[in-house]
Amino acid sequence: MASAARSLALRAASSLRAPRCLRSTAAAARQEQPGEPARPPPPPPPPERGSARGGTGPRGTRRVQPPPPAVQFGDPREAFRSKSSAELVRALVVLRLCALESLVSRSRQLMNLSRKLLGQHLFEKLMKMTFYGQFVAGEDQESIKPLIQRNRAFGVGSVLDYSVEEDLTPEEAERKEMDSCTSASEKETGGATQREKQYLAHRGFGDRRDRVISARTYFYADETKCDQHMETFLRCIEASGGSSEDSFSAIKLTALGRPQFLLQFSEVLMKWRKFFHQMAAEQGKSGLAVMETRLEVKKLQETLANLGIATKAESQHWFTGEDLGVSGTVDLLDWNSLIDSRTKLSKLLLIPNTKTGQLEPLLSHFTEEEDLQMKRMLQRMDVLATRALELGVRLMVDAEQTYFQPAISRLTLEMQRKFNMEKAVVFNTFQCYLKEAYDNVTIDVELSRREGWHFGAKLVRGAYMEQEHARAAQIGYEDPLNPTYEETNEMYQRCLDYVLEEIKCSQKVKVMVASHNEDTVKFTIRRMAELGIHPSENKVYFGQLLGMCDQITFPLGQAGYPVYKYVPYGPVNEVLPYLSRRALENRGFMKRAKRERELLWSEFKRRLITGSLFCNPSH
Repeated sequence: MASAARSLALRAASSLRAPRCLRSTAAAARQEQPGEPARPPPPPPPPERGSARGGTGPRGTRRVQPPPPAVQFGDPREAFRSKSSAELVRALVVLRLCALESLVSRSRQLMNLSRKLLGQHLFEKLMKMTFYGQFVAGEDQESIKPLIQRNRAFGVGSVLDYSVEEDLTPEEAERKEMDSCTSASEKETGGATQREKQYLAHRGFGDRRDRVISARTYFYADETKCDQHMETFLRCIEASGGSSEDSFSAIKLTALGRPQFLLQFSEVLMKWRKFFHQMAAEQGKSGLAVMETRLEVKKLQETLANLGIATKAESQHWFTGEDLGVSGTVDLLDWNSLIDSRTKLSKLLLIPNTKTGQLEPLLSHFTEEEDLQMKRMLQRMDVLATRALELGVRLMVDAEQTYFQPAISRLTLEMQRKFNMEKAVVFNTFQCYLKEAYDNVTIDVELSRREGWHFGAKLVRGAYMEQEHARAAQIGYEDPLNPTYEETNEMYQRCLDYVLEEIKCSQKVKVMVASHNEDTVKFTIRRMAELGIHPSENKVYFGQLLGMCDQITFPLGQAGYPVYKYVPYGPVNEVLPYLSRRALENRGFMKRAKRERELLWSEFKRRLITGSLFCNPSH
């Protein structure tokens, strides 16, 4: 624990030196009452005559910026200026078909039947005229460039995502999942009786694609396949760097290594966190906000000694350092730092056992190959982040299922510590349907402030809602998600407001608001105006999926807001699994998206009446 103690002391010292961001009274009130639903703030006051908000200029002066233009989401002519009339018709047809339950539920079967009847060539033509053309940019790096460049001309950037998936049967997916999520020692003993059931693979949920509507899913085959995924991500990063400036590229950590490690590391992280809160309760500090909970070191050492986990002399080596001695307290960030990633990776998987009074390994033993597999995953992440930094591409690490996510977030954080010292290169994704979403955001922001690196985040609601609810209910653990969509919306707004407040007084925070919800986008714009965050500062980005919600994306881009389309690409046959789920997603979305269809139809009728059906898109 020596290196952990040094790390702990340094972080505690920096926490004393780092000034806290002074937040607005309204934001403070919202944070002090976490149980209340988030309420939209009042409209911003009109700016003083002759004044304009702007970014920070030389010597800390305020750089004068013209006020951002108003964004009109209800003007169909402006919303679809980038679209040809043929593209309007395609959008109307495809999005309408996506709302038909009987068609969408059989989309894979219908696609396979069409391929047999039409032959490969005609089938690909049909797909490119319809679903593929609507939701996928092209087959390779070269073919996607025209769309990327045209979007760029209308102020819209790209997040490139190579969306090829293996076309596995449910049985094949289940077999691969169970094999790759079970350790050698568990296979030998026939189970893991002391493991938390939330962090064990369960055969009924072996096919992680089930009830997941949009996210790509990777299944582990072997280390060679992980290397191939890394090479694919590298090509995607290089395509992003060559296609446009200030671009993003998306990766998934389950593509880069054996998921067994993510499951086990997630369990360790959660058990250490629970142990911290247990000790906080014993010191009478339960119920406080996560970053306000601080344990007194002396009482903590007594607790550890009474439990038999460590003598006072042993734990003294954990909690040392001049500044920590002055503060005499430990918060969750200090506590987390005891899990030191610079030791042998299998040694990370230690958990406090309050019954035996020992720090025990999560598993009885690790094979040398399992330890190497963990290291290779981290090495692949390092290769990708290094290349992204070289090419000026931001690397966005997608969120995944809750039983993987604690480890994914922690490993992403380690990359941020290394690569985000000069600018935000690595972005973590925060799922706001989680009950702990606000705590997760505030912990990482506070850590970035203490250690001086740039915080980059993407806020999403979450793609695994139905699967997560079903898994928790069937296996029998506490549901980690907010119970209602309304509570998820409130959580999203709360997390977003916290980050915007941080952006107001920090040059080292950036966020992507990944949402198709028009009210969320309007809330963000309003809060930016209130806080004096100008779009030209490029601290707040917006993101939507290709083929959806153009009436939000393009007005934002034309008004000068940094906005991006999530751009999938890949060969027609190999993205069929992605297209099928996109159709499933739009089935529910389009039932609620009457406004988008009305705007599309209104613009088509306008062009028809004015004789401008065959005019080229202009900007």
